[in-house]
Amino acid sequence: MAVNVDTVYQRVLAIANKEQRGYITPQEFNLFANQAQLDIFEQYFYDINQFGRLHGNDTEYSDMLDNLNEKIAPFENFQIVAAFNATTNNFDLPIDLYRLGTVLFTNNDTNIEVEQVQQNELLYINSSPLTSPTNRRPIYVRISELSIAVFPATISGNVFCNYINRPADVQWGYNVVNKKALYNAGTSVNFELHASEEQELVMKILELAGITIRQADLVQIAGQEDLQKIQQEKA
Repeated sequence: MAVNVDTVYQRVLAIANKEQRGYITPQEFNLFANQAQLDIFEQYFYDINQFGRLHGNDTEYSDMLDNLNEKIAPFENFQIVAAFNATTNNFDLPIDLYRLGTVLFTNNDTNIEVEQVQQNELLYINSSPLTSPTNRRPIYVRISELSIAVFPATISGNVFCNYINRPADVQWGYNVVNKKALYNAGTSVNFELHASEEQELVMKILELAGITIRQADLVQIAGQEDLQKIQQEKA
């Protein structure tokens, strides 16, 4: 379940107004919102590394590693084809790639994991018949963020990869009516993060906007806004 971009923006505006910090324009909000989303998303991987060193617990819903994996799961992609680029003789990775996982080569209906090596190791690996790559023992090097070279060089297809894609860019879309920006759901793009990240998104956007606020104040304002919405729905 995604986080509604308008809900976050309205809470940010409410807090900014309460703190008398002025109006945050839609352009500013979109800039801060995307930065906040990426900051939270990147932190998942550091947290997984940290909590992966600790013993988990058997309590349902409270194991931190399980919770983090749940938040990342919607961004995981499996068995996606890496397209061979005849111009460069390399394989182009998916354009929405954020982190590359396992690279596989299908050889005679058998999936073989392609081992990653560093470019400075390639010369030594290829120099010996004992270590040089084969179809049964392929390797790859990272050429760029979105490109890999697979060896032996005779491999020009049947390469797949698991990867995590980056969240889509957030957009608070609007129409200008009487010189005021009014929310337009049709041109908006919600946050793709887990619904539990709503409060953290508000906090980070306020921080990026230079507004410091205690977390208790945020909870109070969010509660007041929810109450107001309920009253409006019953009216």
